Amino acid sequence: MKFVVKFFAEITVKSRPVRKALIKQLRHNVRLVLRKLDGDVVVSGNWDFIEVMSDQDHLRDEFIEHLSRIAGIAHFHFVREFEFTDLDGVALEAKKSYSDALKGAVFAVRVRRVGSHNFSSVEAECHIGGCLKEWCEADSVRLKKPDVLVPIEIRNNTVWIIEQKTTGLGGYPIGSQDPVLSLISGGYDSTVSSYLTISRGLKTHFCFFNLGGDTHEIGVKQVSNFIWKKYGSEINVKFVTIPFEDVVTEILTKVDNSQMGVILKRMMLRAATKIMPVVGAQALVTGESVAQVSSQTLINLKVIDQVTEELVLRPLITENKQEIIDLAKSIGTAPFAASIPEYCGVISVKPTTRAKLFKIEHQETKFDFDVLDLAVENAKIESIQNVLDDVEKQHQGDVPVVRVPVSDEIIVDIRHPDEIDKKPLKVMGHQVIEMPFFTINTRWSSLDQEASYLLYCGKGVMSRIHASSLLGQGRQNIGVYLP
Repeated sequence: MKFVVKFFAEITVKSRPVRKALIKQLRHNVRLVLRKLDGDVVVSGNWDFIEVMSDQDHLRDEFIEHLSRIAGIAHFHFVREFEFTDLDGVALEAKKSYSDALKGAVFAVRVRRVGSHNFSSVEAECHIGGCLKEWCEADSVRLKKPDVLVPIEIRNNTVWIIEQKTTGLGGYPIGSQDPVLSLISGGYDSTVSSYLTISRGLKTHFCFFNLGGDTHEIGVKQVSNFIWKKYGSEINVKFVTIPFEDVVTEILTKVDNSQMGVILKRMMLRAATKIMPVVGAQALVTGESVAQVSSQTLINLKVIDQVTEELVLRPLITENKQEIIDLAKSIGTAPFAASIPEYCGVISVKPTTRAKLFKIEHQETKFDFDVLDLAVENAKIESIQNVLDDVEKQHQGDVPVVRVPVSDEIIVDIRHPDEIDKKPLKVMGHQVIEMPFFTINTRWSSLDQEASYLLYCGKGVMSRIHASSLLGQGRQNIGVYLP
């Protein structure tokens, strides 16, 4: 099978050296992603497009899904390629691809031609369209807004019948732009802002401030890993955890109540700024939107930013909350955001919306900055691709693993809904219930606590993490199903 990948429009207007570099990076990224499906995949490219070829025809849908998530691609075609003989031969091949779709339909043929031929593109369209109308029992031809479009490219002595066109992610290839460090809490805003920088081609590292609680940290690692696996083009990045419990304690005990929110954000930016050189980041990324909460007024944001000389990017700065939620749903992070526990840590009774720098700086004189330095010193930096393995090691405990259920255990499928839809789990003689891992904390108490449960996730990593967490909370009769 063959795919033809077309570049994001902004790539095509770059100077020749820049365009070549961007195409080279995109070709590299496509190869990195697709070799997970086919180790022998062939990815080649030239000035106008990238060609992807594989003999694993049964993986067509998987190839389409993965290509649609790679930054730098405007759209791509699934094509059938053959040698050009004459226009009748092209029409016969087009019939093979479109005969069912054309029956009773209003259609049009579009021919793009490259090279020297004894016919024009319009003449080819008329000839092929006439043949298809006669052979496929089509209703009629309509050039504007047809029900079915038959796109064909004749390139010298080669013909491409384009059977499917799919929209890509757009933006620039990841790795072609400077790295950034995204401050992520796991909620709607920070996950969407991270996705937006990734889709623009920015190599996006993740920085999480743990305000208290292993459950929150696990949840943020899970959603960060999800974003990276789905949209990160296999370009490895870091996940940074900064223990902020003591910083929060300092703020709660020494800072005036109305100023706490702004000061917490300033402490986060200070800490993140110190982490930037470690991961090579050239900017910080936050999920803030104007006036969404008290700390996000323009005046407050200005005061917050003055603690760092580094660039702070806010992709969502003018977005409405519902727009952010809608985008989170479309990229798959909304279920995580809705289920991740909130650790606000610092909640002001009457938070300032018009912070004054001199007041904030006065309050910060009461703060012991050694506490902040210690938090940065104790930051943990992990590879995003291994972050869940590390979580598993920390929480695996003595979780029983069952290969073949033999009693009356209930199987709990905790995979992401997308995975469940693709390959539903059926275990003969056992009830299977679906409970995506990001809903376990809120839904587990609704189950019969006297029954026995086996968690299933495919590879056993997520199921071990959550089984251990549940056992640690005092739950009983829980294990892992790993067939």
